[in-house]
Amino acid sequence: MANHKSALKRNRQSLVSRARNRATRSKVKTVIKAVDAAIEQQSVDQAQAALQAAIPVIQKAASKGTLHACTASRKVSRLTKRVNSFIASTQSAA
Repeated sequence: MANHKSALKRNRQSLVSRARNRATRSKVKTVIKAVDAAIEQQSVDQAQAALQAAIPVIQKAASKGTLHACTASRKVSRLTKRVNSFIASTQSAA
């Protein structure tokens, strides 16, 4: 346990920041799962809507510093690629 006044304050700040970061990461995981669920249900409209909802959440997590910018970019890129390939496969099958 910290003894100095500044270290005690830093500990309090880190606890608040940890809780905030955990909530943000959880939100990112939830929106990614929503995109995956829409693809699993074979719903093109839901997949596109879920992707459009997920992108700002992921980018906001990066802007807040919870995710690294490159990590956020990679997640968005992979999600977009997954949705686009799903749409292409449904269109070629139809």
